[in-house]
Formats: sequence, C-alpha cells, structure tokens
Amino acid sequence: MRSIWNGAISFGLVSIPIKLVNATENRSISFRQIHTEDGGRIRYRKVCELDGEEVSSDEIGKAYEEADGTMIPITDEDLASLPLPTAKTIEIVAFVPAAQIDPLQIDTAYYLSANGVPAAKPYTLLREALKRSERVAIAKFALRGRERLGMLRVVDDVIAMHGLLWPDEIRRPEGVAPDTSVTVREAELDLADALMDTLGEVDIESLHDDYRTAVEEMIAAKAEGTEVAAPREERPGGQVIDLMAALESSVRAAREARGEGEPEAQVHELSGRKKTAAARSAPKESGTKKSTAKTAAKKAAPARKSTSKSAAGGKAAEKKTTAKKAAPKKTPPRKRAS
Repeated sequence: MRSIWNGAISFGLVSIPIKLVNATENRSISFRQIHTEDGGRIRYRKVCELDGEEVSSDEIGKAYEEADGTMIPITDEDLASLPLPTAKTIEIVAFVPAAQIDPLQIDTAYYLSANGVPAAKPYTLLREALKRSERVAIAKFALRGRERLGMLRVVDDVIAMHGLLWPDEIRRPEGVAPDTSVTVREAELDLADALMDTLGEVDIESLHDDYRTAVEEMIAAKAEGTEVAAPREERPGGQVIDLMAALESSVRAAREARGEGEPEAQVHELSGRKKTAAARSAPKESGTKKSTAKTAAKKAAPARKSTSKSAAGGKAAEKKTTAKKAAPKKTPPRKRAS
C-alpha cells in the first residue's frame, strides 16, 4: 500500500519511524458531467474574476477572506514558519480507556507501518504495551496543512490510528431530541426488546451496498443495450398510528425472515384450542368411541411411569383392557336371549 505521510511516533524518549497508510477506500461509483446534447465532457477552467483570464496552477495562491470580503494573501513560507512540532511526528500525549473516546469524534482511519528494520523493535514494544494495558493512545499529528488529533489502537498485529475531531468541532445536540414529555409503556419496551432479540447480532462481513450493486447492474445493462431490470416494490411507508401493532408486526416479520416459527407460547395456545374443541364434540360420539379413547389413554399411561415400574404397570393395564374389551362381547347374546 502506498504511504501518504512519513514521520515518527514519539513515545516518551522513544522514536519509532513509521509510514502512514490509508486503512479505508472509497468504493462509491462516480459519474462525469456531460453535455446532454452530444455527450461531451464538461470541463471547468480556473478564471480570474477581475480580468476574466484563465489562470494556470503556478499563478494560483492562497488567501484568507474576511467578513467584508477583503482577501489576505498567505504564502507557503508563512505557513512553514509557524511553530509546529508535530509536522513530522505523531506525538503521544496520553493513554486512556477506549470507552472514554466519544464515537462522534472518530474520523478517518490509517495504518501505521514500521519504516525500516530498526523500527521493528520499538514498534512491537508499543503494540504489545497497548494490548496489555487495554488502553488507546491519544496523539497529535500534522497532515495536509493542519494539526490533528489521533487515537492509536491495535488491530490484529498492526497499530492503527483514527483521526479524531477536536472537541470544539462536535456540535451540541440542542433541539434535536423529541419532546421529553412523551412516555413509553413497559409493554412497548418489552416488544422493542423482543424485536432486538429477534434481529439478534450480525456478521458485518455479510453486509454489502445494495444500492451500489444495483447501479453497477444498471450500467452493465445499458452498456450491453439490454433492458434494465424493474426495481423492486418498496414497502409502503407512512406514519405509525398504532405503535404496539407496528412492533408486533416487526417481530413477526423478523422471525419469518430468519426462518423462525411462532413463539412456543402461541404453539401451546393453539394445541389447547384443539383439545377444547375435541372435548366439546365428545358427548355427540357413541359410547364405543369413549371406551376406545379411555382404553388408549390407559395404554399410554404406563409409558409415562418410570422404567422400574413399567413392567408391572404394563401387565396391569393389559388385564384391565382385556376385561373391558370382553364385556361388550357378552352383552349382545344376553339381549338376543331375552
């Protein structure tokens, strides 16, 4: 990977030569501006607004614009003369628990690569010290004309650095939160918890940019002169009227998406309804069916007993069943004799 900055980590009196490498890359699809009449590229020229002349790069300088529009020219020499000890150094100023860093401050990520063989030992020392302490290092460094704040932590066997926003660059969330007079019921919180449990955890590696994939497929189709696939129908939006109903529907949808059935409580409830229905219809059936049902229940009863009593219970059940089965056979002859 190509380095974007060379310098050293200042760790007390220890200096570690390093290279700064981008840890992320932009995968977004970029477009060019064209003239819709003939497809020609649109180009921008740098023109002086005073004389209307096009200006080359070596004729362009910097200036600070004041509120009244006055321009104060600033040269590279002016900036280079400023005292900036972190111009070529990542200066560690503290070690703190990672939880102390507000995620709102975290910015661009970089990898720090040991620059040369002599840097391997002190680099490894700092890496292992960070691992053992379970803390992160707070540092100051300069990049692209400004001093920045950074956080050093260990990723696998590499020291990574996250650029941090300065505290005064974080806006206060005033006027953003909803009305605090709104109350949430326990039942709603329980359903929200159930939805969170159903959605569960996710492997970040399995997530991908669906929009970028759709754009790539559209570009490929247009390049081949084929029809672009119709977009999928979007779910109907709108305001949530019944929050409880929306949460219940969300839990069901999440379970279906994960291939899960209804919860056990609902399954037991359904089976209970079937038994109730069977009990209500029982009086309409003949006595023979009742006897058969009782016989089957008594046959099944020994199976619930312990193994040691199964043999005795089984014999007793067989004798009772035989006696009950014999009784209906003797009844018809007595009726014919009378």
